Amino acid sequence: MKLLIKNGRVIDPATGLDQVGDVAIAAGRIVSLSGAMADFTPNKIIDASGCIVMPGLIDLSARLREPGHEHEGMLESELAAAVAGGVTSLVCPPDTDPVLDEPGLVEMLKFRAEKMHQSRVFPLGALTRALKGEALTEMVELTESGCVGFSQAEVPLANTQVLMRALQYAATFGYSVWLRPQELHLGRGVAASGPLATRLGLSGVPVAAETIALHTIFELVRATGCRVHLCRISSAAGLALVARAKAEGLPVSCDVSINSLHLTDVDIGYFDSRMRLDPPLRQQRDRDALRQGLADGTIDALVSDHTPVDADAKTLPFAEAEPGATGLELLLGLACKWGEGSQAGLLRTLAVLTSEPARVLGSALGTLQASAGRLVKGGVADICIFDPAREWTVASDALRSQGKHTPFSGYELAGCVRYTLVGGQVAFERA
Repeated sequence: MKLLIKNGRVIDPATGLDQVGDVAIAAGRIVSLSGAMADFTPNKIIDASGCIVMPGLIDLSARLREPGHEHEGMLESELAAAVAGGVTSLVCPPDTDPVLDEPGLVEMLKFRAEKMHQSRVFPLGALTRALKGEALTEMVELTESGCVGFSQAEVPLANTQVLMRALQYAATFGYSVWLRPQELHLGRGVAASGPLATRLGLSGVPVAAETIALHTIFELVRATGCRVHLCRISSAAGLALVARAKAEGLPVSCDVSINSLHLTDVDIGYFDSRMRLDPPLRQQRDRDALRQGLADGTIDALVSDHTPVDADAKTLPFAEAEPGATGLELLLGLACKWGEGSQAGLLRTLAVLTSEPARVLGSALGTLQASAGRLVKGGVADICIFDPAREWTVASDALRSQGKHTPFSGYELAGCVRYTLVGGQVAFERA
């Protein structure tokens, strides 16, 4: 199919491209960013007047709930939610059931996702078997089956000797390890330590749970040289440590979730279980530091931290409720809300959703490395077209995700996705 996207504001954060024009697509690739050639006859014309034409979003943290948790989300529903949010590529953690620690499981997941012709799925393999923190997985075989890195998901690795051996092994082959910094014993609470948690009688997670884990990780990175991506930094103190590590030249990157970027522990209110999240929501000073860190580049990427949870697991007392919230369809709108409020500028706002996540993935993208998160002639046509002026209200029942619980229900957001193209095919079109 040949497509022509006309009259849109074409923006590519990777190159700084920002111009009004046409984009021509054929055989799944961009053939021109400056209008159609004389002999180009499109099968479909998309009028993007008043819209921004940008690379498809890359989300570095989205749980699809398959296999094992189909009652909370299925590939069909979650990938439909992804393309509705303009997300053309996503990274899913390995904490499925069974855990993604065998090549066959990874291959099956990728095969199922590819058959749907929607968002591209890049799995993380388990760092240790069954995420138990004891025996390392066969990283080479998992990489060959399609894994882009290795992670413990939400399960802290308490044995530092095992972690060091994992980083040594990964560094030998040039693999990246994705870790959420949280000390096992200090991180067992349900809310951020502070006056609000004390007043509500909720068990607290101190900032030290993050900073102690970061100190350990950085020492092991110095010893091994392994590339580490830090998932969902949540505190100002943790961010300061990341900044120092980057200044030192350590091979580390990090992301932040839309939840930590916009919410604080005060939003828990009277035990609102929609605010039961991991990492827990911290104080305003932490949120403000994270917003600034994303703007100045200390934080590399913004993620949805999409974790669909069914009603039975969410409508429980706060401390018993399952942590998580749906976020794929909200990622772009909440990024625009942050960009406008922080004065980060449109290019930086879009970069943390496109070119920066692609840079974090790097060579793990394989043949897509040259074009993922970018608009480039000859590159794969993964494109999001959205109307930055169109406002919409977050309504849980209207979300395509099987998980309907979000702390942003009722929020008014600007930035409505009109079309999502994956490999040059229209994967989503808003009526």
